[in-house]
Amino acid sequence: MNDKPNILMITVDSLRADHLGCYGYYRSTSPRIDELAEEGALAERLICSAIPTHPSYTTLYTGQHAITHGIVAHAGKNVLSRWAPFLSEFFMEAGYTTCALDNLMRVRLWFGRGYEFYIDSSISRPLVVNVSAEDISGRAIQWLRFYRNEQPFFMFLHYWDPHYPFVPPERYRHLFYEGRDPTDPNNHSLDPWWRHPIGAGARETWLRTPNGHITDAQYVIALYDQEIRYLDDGVDELLQALDELGLAENTLVVFTADHGESMTEHGIFFEHHGLYDAVLHIPLIVRLPGRIPPGSRLPQVFQTQDLAPTLLEAAALPIPREMEGCSMWKLLTGQEQEGGYERVISLECSWQAKWSLRTHRYSFILAREPDLYGTPMRELYDLGTDPGEEHNIAEEKPEIAARMEAELESWIADRLQALGKSEDPLREHGISLLEGRPRGVESLWAGAG
Repeated sequence: MNDKPNILMITVDSLRADHLGCYGYYRSTSPRIDELAEEGALAERLICSAIPTHPSYTTLYTGQHAITHGIVAHAGKNVLSRWAPFLSEFFMEAGYTTCALDNLMRVRLWFGRGYEFYIDSSISRPLVVNVSAEDISGRAIQWLRFYRNEQPFFMFLHYWDPHYPFVPPERYRHLFYEGRDPTDPNNHSLDPWWRHPIGAGARETWLRTPNGHITDAQYVIALYDQEIRYLDDGVDELLQALDELGLAENTLVVFTADHGESMTEHGIFFEHHGLYDAVLHIPLIVRLPGRIPPGSRLPQVFQTQDLAPTLLEAAALPIPREMEGCSMWKLLTGQEQEGGYERVISLECSWQAKWSLRTHRYSFILAREPDLYGTPMRELYDLGTDPGEEHNIAEEKPEIAARMEAELESWIADRLQALGKSEDPLREHGISLLEGRPRGVESLWAGAG
């Protein structure tokens, strides 16, 4: 056995934690992923510090907050510095064979850094999101069969199921929907989406059926869950291959996401913006037999930038000082019990320009400009009594809102000063996904996040 573990990093686009069984979901969306959690450790509160895809994955790779690496928007104008730390490069320099099954390099070149092999099967498809779980798993298994003796390896997989649009294979379409007629004209649960500039284009696309347009939001949520079940089968196929190839015992399997997905919360339908729990809370499951106690759960709060230093420590590689995240490795292996964060600061600058400050008790959201939903510029939620973040108490608790706003602004100012900058990056960059784009869904997802 090689003395350094292989790393298999499974990342899923748009997967919210609370739609997995191991995070308490009531539907059987994820039986194999749930088993993976029982075989390793599950982090209960991993929070994205930047959304959506491009900022989040850049944070994962660099181990830095987005305010530091500068990629604050999806499809934005900023470019990652060549001198920024990058996870796959460190593994390559340490002698790992590196392989990515991804397509982000098509639009942002830095996602190809450090990879000897970069497999992009979306080249032959009109939309980057049309790469199936079967495709990703199948190509990964082919690569593993051929290169399994080139240990150690670092492999990064980017699954697109269950990213919008939700189009699971037909064999999954019988699952989960409990309604009688998804096109019932008396059901108006999707009316706000049809009226909204972001959702209006979908009327002419995948939500049309021979019986009419979908009217029931629960039907769409069931489609999302069906896609997760389809993803779960793809993950099962991949993990079975690890067993068959004799790789499971010395492969660190990491399962996570770039961000979640709002179903209908806060009037945001089937999209990943809004600094709320549905989008910020993502899964993290880590398995390495003999090192990570099976069935363990970590209740602490972690951030996306913690993943890179964690994987480096797992491979006994040095963690560069430029990385801002904290390694979770000793917590995952049970060597330590204390860790995590008392507060997490997140940002988005794609459909909205907002900052958030989350503590164990409260979530405070500060907008830099009005959004498309007419949301208040300041939001405060008591996560203890209102975990769904349904009741904005910013006006009811002005002293708490003011204190958290001051703390947030102080953190931003301190970070900017340390970086030699003066302007808030959200103000400097501006919202990226509204600039010069038509409202049709086809254009929105050509470079999907």
